[in-house]
Amino acid sequence: MARRSSDQSPGPSRAGGPAPEADRAAAAPSPHARFLELPEDRALREWRRYEGTAQRELFRQLRERFLDRHAVPTGWTIDVGSGPGRFTARIGGAEARRIALDLSPQMLRLGRRLTPTSTPESAVDRVRGDALRPPFAAGSLAEVVAVGNTLGFEGTEGPELLGQLEGLVRPGGVLVLEIAPGPGQRSSYLRRLPVGAVVRLLASPPTLVAARTRREPFSREPRRHREAGFHRWTVAELSARWAARGWSVRETMAVAPALGADPGRLKEIARASRSWAHLLELEEELGREPARWPDAAAVLLAAQRAARITS
Repeated sequence: MARRSSDQSPGPSRAGGPAPEADRAAAAPSPHARFLELPEDRALREWRRYEGTAQRELFRQLRERFLDRHAVPTGWTIDVGSGPGRFTARIGGAEARRIALDLSPQMLRLGRRLTPTSTPESAVDRVRGDALRPPFAAGSLAEVVAVGNTLGFEGTEGPELLGQLEGLVRPGGVLVLEIAPGPGQRSSYLRRLPVGAVVRLLASPPTLVAARTRREPFSREPRRHREAGFHRWTVAELSARWAARGWSVRETMAVAPALGADPGRLKEIARASRSWAHLLELEEELGREPARWPDAAAVLLAAQRAARITS
């Protein structure tokens, strides 16, 4: 839901960041009226999408670790298409100011209820608005994040959304995106080993395990979802676009190409804390390899806008 929404909350002024209250109201109209009437159980399912199983925990933790690596220490940051805000608290450091932008008031209300309040990172300005008409000044945000394949679900309007997201980033700021280039893939080597052997193997240094997985090709997963209305962006087209605009790519990582699609094995690995910790490192090491990107079910990218040159 690229055009998600949120509750009212002041947000920064034109001089220091996003637009004031009067400007925000002008951004409300949107053709996605169904998002304004979402039942609460639908919003709750979105929150629970990253909990309850070892596979969901793996997907969540890899995204959180990626966001932590690229979190700006200060300034205004925004989670675009935030839904209930599963990842909003991970955007920006302890001194950053966070905004959750979504079209659905139910999603935003649920996020206010579920987000832990025990840390400074929990403070969030929740704004209901359309990501294609963001109610914030261009170049006013230190970090802009759109995970959950927000860009792909925008379909033919994806290029317009991408332009809006890029335009919000201030000079020297960071843009974090999630795309879905393909159906996913999995390590053939780890797939053929008995689960007990995989658990024991993962107790070894991740670099050693990665070297073994590279000896055999990775298998491509079957497509599980309909393609109607979804655009599969590629790493190559985004990288070329940013290079032409003077942006630099800080990190590109396929999400869980080793065991991400193997829930049974992941359940066993999660019981061994050392093996689980090494699995996270293994998934990140393999996920940074360009060979893993074209077929990945999810790729995370962090890009930085060029800083303004002063004479």
